[in-house]
Amino acid sequence: MKKVSILVPESAVMQAIADPQYLFTAVNQFMAVNGRNPLFEVHLVGVKKEVKLNDGLYSVNPSKLLKEVDETDLVIIPALFGDMKKAIASNRSLLPWIKEQHDKGVEIASLCVGAFLLASTGLLNGKKCSTHWGFQNEFREMFPEVEVVEGNIVTEEERIYSSGGANSYWNLLLYLVEKYTDRQTAILASKYFAIDIDRDSQATFAMFQGQKNHPDELIKRGQQFIENNIQEKITIDELANLVSLGRRSFERRFKIATNNTVLQYINRVKIESAKRSFESSRKNINEVMYDVGYADTKAFRTTFKKITGLTPIEYRNKYNKMAVL
Repeated sequence: MKKVSILVPESAVMQAIADPQYLFTAVNQFMAVNGRNPLFEVHLVGVKKEVKLNDGLYSVNPSKLLKEVDETDLVIIPALFGDMKKAIASNRSLLPWIKEQHDKGVEIASLCVGAFLLASTGLLNGKKCSTHWGFQNEFREMFPEVEVVEGNIVTEEERIYSSGGANSYWNLLLYLVEKYTDRQTAILASKYFAIDIDRDSQATFAMFQGQKNHPDELIKRGQQFIENNIQEKITIDELANLVSLGRRSFERRFKIATNNTVLQYINRVKIESAKRSFESSRKNINEVMYDVGYADTKAFRTTFKKITGLTPIEYRNKYNKMAVL
């Protein structure tokens, strides 16, 4: 019997508590129907007997308090809601317990932005981690010792699991079901819950927002120039001259400030513009390509797929039903 402890933190997302409880309980039922013994013993675990969520709109009653958990195999940290720093501060009492469980050999899994609470334990220092694409910049700023793996749905390292954003955590839950049971049971669960079991990237859903939450004003000027001149073929030397820096100094400062090389940033800005065009216009592939400063179809297609996980045609067909084929 695998003992699963789903934490009930303050400021948690209600569904990120209910969904894993629902999944592991349903898997027990699937196994019983097939003449197998239930595998999971699932408990909601908290600091107190009642935790109010969403400004008191919901109440969750943990079945166990932290001090009552004698033994567990897996701890699940649900996604948090609202201001991450405040959410972490309100859950400080959970951090030593999470770390203690990992030190005992327990596996730890964070769902979506539950990674912020997990990272606050120090367990992720020097390790890789996934989280919601929209919170990656904030995460890097708060936890520079952790390597954020962009696009990943599931990241695993040293008995620690993390997932991409929002509903991506279902893929981590299915990953754990397969690990603890078998592929057949995980497939059955994926069909029951209508989840694509092999989705391995959140890149399709990510929107590049530009990393401007930094103090380097010269680099911000360069970023702004890139974003205002999407149609142009911009060189690194041109940007460096614009802000009166040497090329090497500009490249170094740009990478520190934005976590992207200059060329990566230029490409991501151009592809983000192309995505918006595909979503909202009837322009064909070549028209959009030229609009964002590409002249080579192969290069545009390769870069687009690398960043989004889809070809330009696949992306347009997915998000624009009125697109002209």
